[in-house]
Amino acid sequence: MRHMEHHKKIFLSQKNKKIFGLLGGIGEYFEVDPILIRVMWVVATAFTGFAPGIMAYIIASLVVPKGE
Repeated sequence: MRHMEHHKKIFLSQKNKKIFGLLGGIGEYFEVDPILIRVMWVVATAFTGFAPGIMAYIIASLVVPKGE
């Protein structure tokens, strides 16, 4: 019998949502507190200049599907 693997996918979170739910969805995917993901995103965005981080967030929010 063939074993079917279950692949996890990233979705926009509906319960850990601040703006679009992207960072909450990433936290749920990796089973990490979404606050930690948000802090890491703010720090990374500040170090790279705000425009690239904000653009990446907006684009990812448009590409990643909504969760249930």
